[in-house]
Amino acid sequence: MFDTHAHLDDERFAGELDAVVQRARRAGVVGILAVGTSAASSRQTLRLAEQFEDVFAAVGIQPNSAAEAGPGDWDRIAALAEHPGVVALGETGLDRHWDFTPFDLQQHYFRRHLCLAQDRDLPVVIHCREAEADLLPMLREAAGRGPLRGVLHSFSGDEQFAAECLGLGLYISFAGQVTYTNRKFEPLRAVARTIPDDRLLVETDSPYLVPHPLRGREKRNEPSHVLLTATRLADLRGVSPESLAAQTTANARRLFGIE
Repeated sequence: MFDTHAHLDDERFAGELDAVVQRARRAGVVGILAVGTSAASSRQTLRLAEQFEDVFAAVGIQPNSAAEAGPGDWDRIAALAEHPGVVALGETGLDRHWDFTPFDLQQHYFRRHLCLAQDRDLPVVIHCREAEADLLPMLREAAGRGPLRGVLHSFSGDEQFAAECLGLGLYISFAGQVTYTNRKFEPLRAVARTIPDDRLLVETDSPYLVPHPLRGREKRNEPSHVLLTATRLADLRGVSPESLAAQTTANARRLFGIE
C-alpha cells in the first residue's frame, strides 16, 4: 500500500518517527507521501524524504496556513520544488469551513501552486472543504492553460464533484471517513464505489482522521492504519484488499512519478 497523505512533521510524531515508519513497513506500506503545510513544514518533509527511502515529499502552503506565510515563503516553496526528493506541490486548495485565511488570499496561493505545478510538471495535492463551487472554476482555468495533474485528497464531496474532477484528469483519494459507521458518511461511500480503478488513491491524513475501529481508542492516526481504510474501500468496491492495494499503489507511483 501507498499512504498518499501524511503529516509526518506534526509534533505528535516527534521522537517516534523511526517507530512509526517501521510499523508502516510491517503493515505493508511501501510508500508514504509526507505533505507540507507551510515553508517550514515543507522543509521538514524534504528532510524526512532524505532520511527514509520510502518517504517522499510534497511542498506547499496549505490554505489555512496561508495567512501566516511570511515574506519570501513562496520563494522558498518554489526553490524546494526543484529538489529531486519532491514529487508534488501542496497541500494547497480552498477551505470555507475554517476562517483562518481570507478567501481571496487562499485563491491567490492556490493559483500560484497550480501555475508552478504546471510549470514544473508536478502533480498538486488539493485540499477542498466546503468550497467545491469555488474550486472547480480555478481547476478549469488551470486545465485551460495546459495539462493538469493532481489529487483531491481526503475527498469529501459528492458524486458530481468527483466526476468533474475526474474529467479534468485528477485522482481521488479517500481517508478514514469512508470507514466511519455514522450514516452521514453513506453518500461518501457511494462516491467511493464510482471512482475508476486507475484514478483511486488511499491515505491516512495522519495524524488526523483515525479510521474505524480505532477511532475513539487512539488519539493519533499513522500510516500503518491505511490498511483499515484500504480494506473498507475494497469491501465497498467488491474486490480483494490485495487487489485494491496493488491498484492504488500503482496509481500513486504513476501520479507522483515514482519508479
